[in-house]
Amino acid sequence: RPGRGGGGAPAPGRRPLAPLFTGGGKGKTGAALEVTMRAWGRCWRVCWLRFIKPRTSNCGETRAAARMGIGTTPLGVGSAWLSRDLERDRALARECRERARGKIESAAHDLMVLDEIACPVSCSWLDAAEVTAALRDRPPDVHAVLTGRDAAPELVACADLVTEMREVEHPFREGVKAQPCIDF
Repeated sequence: RPGRGGGGAPAPGRRPLAPLFTGGGKGKTGAALEVTMRAWGRCWRVCWLRFIKPRTSNCGETRAAARMGIGTTPLGVGSAWLSRDLERDRALARECRERARGKIESAAHDLMVLDEIACPVSCSWLDAAEVTAALRDRPPDVHAVLTGRDAAPELVACADLVTEMREVEHPFREGVKAQPCIDF
């Protein structure tokens, strides 16, 4: 494969990793974008599945990914905590989980980003054991980046690297709304 030394098993001393970016602060999706940029720069095949972001999402990262030829699939309805139809949200999360499982098992991508997967797991919309089994059983050359606030202990235990974003200051407290480029 391009950028991977011909594909197959990882080089000695290397193995696919599953970093998890969680916490109440901003920067979780941004951290996944940083990994994506590195992967893209090395000609890796990258796929994004977005568990909470609405299908109508047209934010900056979606636009940039499209320009780079990276597929992003938003399969949510927006903020889970504001939902009016939890059964629909659960069904969408399960649909996204099945897509993720299929894409991971196919080994068609070097890097899978499961953006906002922590929320449907912590809300019990998805079974934590099923999600962690899919991550543990993934092909030997597929990295998986996980994001989302309030990651369940099972996701934390399954991840190889866990970074918790912590909010210190936020303009929302002063009435400043989310802004293009800074927030989306």
